[in-house]
Amino acid sequence: MLASRPNAPRWRLILSFAAIYFLWGGSFLAIRFSLETIPTFMISFARFACAGVILMTVAWRSGAPRPTWAQWRTAAILGFIMFFGANSTLVAGQRTVASGLAATLYATLPLWMAVLGWLWQGEDRPRGRVLVGLVLGFAGVVLMFGGGGSGIDPTGGLLVIASAIFWAVGSLLSRKVDKPQSSAMASGMNLFCSGLMFLIVSVFSGEPAQLHISMISLKSWLALLYLIVGSSVVAFSCYMWLLSVTSTSRVATYAYVNPVVALFIGALAGEVLDARELVAALVIVVAVALITSARSKTVAAESPIAEGGFSVRSRWKALRGIGRTSS
Repeated sequence: MLASRPNAPRWRLILSFAAIYFLWGGSFLAIRFSLETIPTFMISFARFACAGVILMTVAWRSGAPRPTWAQWRTAAILGFIMFFGANSTLVAGQRTVASGLAATLYATLPLWMAVLGWLWQGEDRPRGRVLVGLVLGFAGVVLMFGGGGSGIDPTGGLLVIASAIFWAVGSLLSRKVDKPQSSAMASGMNLFCSGLMFLIVSVFSGEPAQLHISMISLKSWLALLYLIVGSSVVAFSCYMWLLSVTSTSRVATYAYVNPVVALFIGALAGEVLDARELVAALVIVVAVALITSARSKTVAAESPIAEGGFSVRSRWKALRGIGRTSS
């Protein structure tokens, strides 16, 4: 059952948004570093399985009730969509796409969430400041890497965009399905299930025979640790909590900030930040401010599924063939 908490503490909202903005912004470079000496599926298995066990342990010690079989089924579905599907395409894409460009392509996520939320789940059509913010944010991302040709690999670029679509679908679905009330338990179950999926694929692809612990560099070890603790445990928990207390349009703004974070991390590593990129960063920040400051309805009012069944608005849209959902 979807929990509605419109009176969420402001300090927790700020910290949660900061986590998904900055920790996920750095994860693109961390993936790149880990790929240098660790097999692809092994990275995802270690990352998600470890993070899942950590979160479920924290939840159990905090008194969270044991999840039902139905909730485990939900976790497997969300784990497949949000992690196995989204992460495998992202990692594959980053083999030929630089981390900053990958973060930029991933910034199309709010567009997919807005369109799918409107057409599939019967959410309100984006308008007003939210619509202006979405358009402005996308324009800022284009400006950041526009001009001169990026030389981006088409296949790698399409894989990164596919990753964003996978994540958008899973995020919207997660707001409607039966999951534990504990966000730590729900997050841990999703991560753990996806970790098992990656392990199966890793074994069948012969990766264990290719893995040599002594050959893994310190940089790859540190990158993997960052992905497990920062990106998976902390940031994903904050993300799932935010989805339950505020609008998808606001949560999706992290996709605009992530490229800026990736850009500045590159600058600290010695890359030059030119005037055009600074202007683009400013445009993106303004877009985020527009979207996050827009007045949103409570989660219960936004969701096409209200407590006890379909809302009146969703029933009408279902009759028109728009936004059909499964309870």
